[in-house]
Amino acid sequence: MLTKLSRHLSGVRRPARYTGGEVGAVIKDKHDIDLRVAFCFPDTYEIGMSCLGLRILYDLINRQPGIWCERAFAPWDDMRQVLIRTKTPLYALESGDGLCGFDVLAFTLQYEMSYTNVLSMLDLAGIPLRADNRGERHPIVIAGGPCTFNPEPLADFIDLFVIGEGEEVIIELLGCIRTWKKSGDSKAALLTDVCRIPGVYVPSLYNVSYGKDGLITEITPLHGTPETVDKRIIKDFDSVCVPERPIVPNIEIVHDRAALELFRGCIRGCRFCQAGFTSRPVREKSPQTLCRQAKSVIENSGCSEIGLVSLSTSDYTYLRPLCDSILEWCEPMRVSLSLPSLRADSFSKELLNKVQKVRKSGLTFAPEAGTPRMRDVINKNLTEKDLMDALQTAFLGGWNGVKLYFMIGLPTETDEDVREIGELCNRVYYMWRQSRQDKGRSVRISSGASCFVPKPHTPFQWEPMDSVQALRRKAGLVKDTVRKQITFRWHDPLTSYIEAVFARGDRRLGKVLEQAYRLGCRMDGWSEFFSSERWMEAFRLEGLDPDFYALRRRDFDEILPWAHISCGVSREYLQNECRRAYAAQPTPDCRSECSGCGLGSNGRCLNVTP
Repeated sequence: MLTKLSRHLSGVRRPARYTGGEVGAVIKDKHDIDLRVAFCFPDTYEIGMSCLGLRILYDLINRQPGIWCERAFAPWDDMRQVLIRTKTPLYALESGDGLCGFDVLAFTLQYEMSYTNVLSMLDLAGIPLRADNRGERHPIVIAGGPCTFNPEPLADFIDLFVIGEGEEVIIELLGCIRTWKKSGDSKAALLTDVCRIPGVYVPSLYNVSYGKDGLITEITPLHGTPETVDKRIIKDFDSVCVPERPIVPNIEIVHDRAALELFRGCIRGCRFCQAGFTSRPVREKSPQTLCRQAKSVIENSGCSEIGLVSLSTSDYTYLRPLCDSILEWCEPMRVSLSLPSLRADSFSKELLNKVQKVRKSGLTFAPEAGTPRMRDVINKNLTEKDLMDALQTAFLGGWNGVKLYFMIGLPTETDEDVREIGELCNRVYYMWRQSRQDKGRSVRISSGASCFVPKPHTPFQWEPMDSVQALRRKAGLVKDTVRKQITFRWHDPLTSYIEAVFARGDRRLGKVLEQAYRLGCRMDGWSEFFSSERWMEAFRLEGLDPDFYALRRRDFDEILPWAHISCGVSREYLQNECRRAYAAQPTPDCRSECSGCGLGSNGRCLNVTP
């Protein structure tokens, strides 16, 4: 395949995206393989190769004898045109073989705006888009990742979804597919069999009924399938596979560093954050395991930076001794340590010194809201004093640049709350002027605002999104308030609007998604490709109103499209948290006090570290 395309690659942007051959890529003898898997990332190579989940599952699957996992990414438009012009099917990087010849295509769904890329990759591979149009000889198309906590908008296109963490269930699932392939049974028999694996959801085995008002009246499991699909979690996080000999990309990627997960889950309970609820409970990895894995990854990858990642890195119980242990050998090797996802209330001079031991990385904090009331509404549990103390520590420590992230369009938000985002940024600037010691030194304060998008399995899943017009007006209020020395950027509300439609959508959106793809929608997460006009035309042609999904407040007793998918957090708890939000009542973090989210057993909260 690559030989056929070689003379065309010089004319495309970043041809190394499509050549493979990286150090660390796994090549196996096809004669020893009885199951071939293509891990499909529906975005560019640079984004996909930054995904830790891809690296983990690629390594894990390839450790299994007789199974070969390869990689495929969504091509940029120039390469897409080359594939179409030369009649070349989309192929896997390791072998160059077309995806249509694989047994399993495994998509990861990280972001709703990648959905059209899933269809594009299937189409470029010569595979029918809809699951019911695919025959016995076509690959089994599966999907996992954060977006599968509401899999319904893709129900028409995916044979089965993996809900939750994939390390254990993917091996069980591939073993079942392997046995089925040898048996010669029908695909229908396979789907009926695998739906009994905990964490596996087969949408074709569930019937969804709707009333005249467009609301769901019933979700009915068929053929004895479970009424609720519970997410899979890894109980022993120390046992999780880590690619200690990772693939070394041939080009710079978005997060060009070695990454290690400190823990999964989150104790905080920010009411807008889907990951904070769907990834519960907290499971930490031991510092001994992390030190060993860190050294191995650096030695085998050549990376000059190692990032300790999690939803809230500073909540790791052993963070300071772990940093000390890693820096003992990182510092002589000139390998820097980065700690993303730090909370301002956990930031200290001691931690600052560790971060800048080798080289300074950027400092980012996310106050999320401008007023104490709004931070109580979203349960951020962060005071302005916490933020200012952290920033003063950074400025006195020699930092002269900081990024601040906020959200606009949050429930109960007023114009005064929005203006206070700008005023808070201004107060940060004034504080820098007072704390600077070198009077000739300038400062770089940048702030960004994303649009609130209500997500499934959060206390705000019933809330409406603000209209595009309202969000633009609110962004203007912030822009008019911040000083000219502060850079302010905001996320495109139109993109967020479509994201909200698919985040809370049902399976009727499948026909809109296919129509949008046929109209030319793809790479929708990129501003140069996104077209709201095409999306609105797709909704018009299919007779569906996007406002019904994005801008409508939902009653607590409404059957939600994802009601049969469980992340373990109870519906009653989420409703109570929604009520507390309207009363601006914060909820303590899980280590301080168990709030009864539903994940406890025997009266003990599983999020509490022993």
